[in-house]
This record gives sequence, C-alpha cells and structure tokens, in this order.
Amino acid sequence: MGASSMIILILAALAFSIFAILISKVLTKATTNKAKTEPYECGVPTKGQTWIQLNVGYYLFALIFLVFDVELVFLYPWAVVAQKVGWLALIEILIFFFILFMGFLYAHKKGALKWM
Repeated sequence: MGASSMIILILAALAFSIFAILISKVLTKATTNKAKTEPYECGVPTKGQTWIQLNVGYYLFALIFLVFDVELVFLYPWAVVAQKVGWLALIEILIFFFILFMGFLYAHKKGALKWM
C-alpha cells in the first residue's frame, strides 16, 4: 500500500465522477422554465424580496460546529492507537483538547455562540 494505491484510488474516483456526470447529461433532457429559476423555500411560496442578507452568526455557529465535528474525526483514530502509544498519546490529546478549548473560549468571548 504505497503511492500507487493512492493514485489508483484517485483515478477511480475521478473516473466514477466523470462517468456519473456524463450519464446524467446524456439521459436527461435539459428544460428551463420560470418555476425552476425561482428561489425555493421549503415548499412555501416566497413573499417579498428573496435575496436577503443573513446574520453572520449563523455562519459562525456552523463553523464552530465543523470544528468540533472534525475533532471527533481525529479522536477516533487516536482512541484506536492510544493504548499502543502510551503516555505520549495522552499528552498529545490533552494538547489537542487545550487548543480546541482555547478556540471555544475565543468564539464565546467574541459572541459567536449567542443565538440571535
């Protein structure tokens, strides 16, 4: 399992993606109408202006969610090898949690966690 496996995996992913896009282009008929170009909001017809500016708090809240979601992605492999690595793994994860906690405190201090 070296670089050749990774290259084969990337080429297979690209080939599958290109094949799926080409099949969808060939098998579907492209039609345009007024209903397709209108904004869609949960099946309810929109009233008034549809292009509105959203609160940046939603964006910040989503970014913080992603940070903690990525934390869980890194936590699983650590848990698998923690017993083999020993005390060094514990120290590394504590440093990782400390950095995440500092980011959480920064976001809290900036008000990114206040909902509206």
